[in-house]
Amino acid sequence: MIPDKAKKELEKLLNGNKNFVNGTPCASNMSLETLRKYAFHQEPYAVVLSCSDSRVVPEIIFDCGIGELFVVRVAGITAGPNVVESLEYAVYKLKVPLMILLGHDDCGVMKYAREHYPEKTGHFDSILNCVYPVLNQKEDITCHNFFAQQHTIWVEKYLMENSAIIADAINKGDLYIAKCHLDHSTGLVNLI
Repeated sequence: MIPDKAKKELEKLLNGNKNFVNGTPCASNMSLETLRKYAFHQEPYAVVLSCSDSRVVPEIIFDCGIGELFVVRVAGITAGPNVVESLEYAVYKLKVPLMILLGHDDCGVMKYAREHYPEKTGHFDSILNCVYPVLNQKEDITCHNFFAQQHTIWVEKYLMENSAIIADAINKGDLYIAKCHLDHSTGLVNLI
């Protein structure tokens, strides 16, 4: 069950995504005045773990402005130590009620991992180490978009098992993790 505060914020983001899809963005806090308002503090209502992919820009696809989202971007939404600690910071220090794990279609990391699995390539090994566990469980994955969705599910499990801060916040009802996937053909963010 989604805690009320997280449910409200998730609905706000999904409605913002509809604005993006419909070409009717409403975000108004995208000015120097807003930046000055938050010059010495921040109050984001969600933390988003997103891929670094240039087509996946959470503030735009969720129709948000300055101060609304605490965004952590890394190739393939891979969850290494610095990424986990960044998410923990948002949960522990900023008290966000909602975490979005945002995968997407046509992810280059998923393609690269699938092409090279189970080898170490000498390049991107820390990224592959975060992606290969999904292929270890379901080696027959051929669709990169399905692979990306399975990886998003795995990231949630990884966070729950490797972050006492995140697990504790969820168990107390202070945090909800929404697993999401961006469809490039429609622009829609779908819940997994």
